[in-house]
Amino acid sequence: MEALRGGCQAGDGPYTGTFFTAPIEPLMINNLPVKSHVHKDLTIEGYSRAAVQTYWRIPELKVGFDLGAQPWAFMGTPTWLVSHTHLDHIAALPVYVARRRMMKMEPPTIYLPEAAVEYVDRILKLFVRLDRGRMPCTLKPTRPGDEIELSRELVVTVSATKHTVPSLGFIVWERRRKLKAEYQALSGDQIRDLRLSGAEVTEERRIARVAYIGDSSPEGLDVCPAMYEAQVLITELTFVAPRHRKDKIHKFGHMHLDDFIERRDRFRNELVVASHFSTRYHPQQVRQYVAQALPDMLGGRLHLWL
Repeated sequence: MEALRGGCQAGDGPYTGTFFTAPIEPLMINNLPVKSHVHKDLTIEGYSRAAVQTYWRIPELKVGFDLGAQPWAFMGTPTWLVSHTHLDHIAALPVYVARRRMMKMEPPTIYLPEAAVEYVDRILKLFVRLDRGRMPCTLKPTRPGDEIELSRELVVTVSATKHTVPSLGFIVWERRRKLKAEYQALSGDQIRDLRLSGAEVTEERRIARVAYIGDSSPEGLDVCPAMYEAQVLITELTFVAPRHRKDKIHKFGHMHLDDFIERRDRFRNELVVASHFSTRYHPQQVRQYVAQALPDMLGGRLHLWL
């Protein structure tokens, strides 16, 4: 049997073995499933299954979406955007906060639907009493229409989604300063003189990098056209079987494969990550239903997170 990492030889019976003298390599704790997909300069990491757990992060943007569980490797991400408060999307929030405190990291910032902040704050205070450890973090009440400054280059816009509890969608935009069109024919000296005179010669332009929608009926996509334009869209697709009725699915704030088919011409995204599939389906069933309905996989842009 292969030698166990951590320094002992297996096979000699319980609690016995030969110890190595070589330095012990650090061991990554793989405590939860995590898939990873690279699209250009962005890495999409996470896992999502309806009623089980949902958690995502984009390490290059230093931001995560939803805290249904907390892989150890995600602990270093300092900012989280929570779509809604169903347990499969928020249950690990106390774990994440406590781990950051234990590892002497800066308190994280967590954006939540406005109606949830008071109750999440109460929960954390109860955990302080149970755990006898502090829960330092900043909870930010968030509403549709808000803009969140992540950095000089990145800003998040917040949109409304449609679910059985208050819920939000998020778009991360890259901001760039570009010379205004009316000044583009000018020389460098002329532009310099304008700047010295106090004129604003540049304007902000935004590129939608990542759009995220948690649990929502398709209304959550339709009310925010930028969801269809972002380079990467991460979206729920809970139901795929023809036998499941759309009207009932929409009532409970979810999407059906038929909703994607009806909107196939609206998806301008470079990558569409479909996730949060119902546990009623085996992964192979999901692949079969989607392949039958969308054999071109939205021109090869649709990625099933299974």
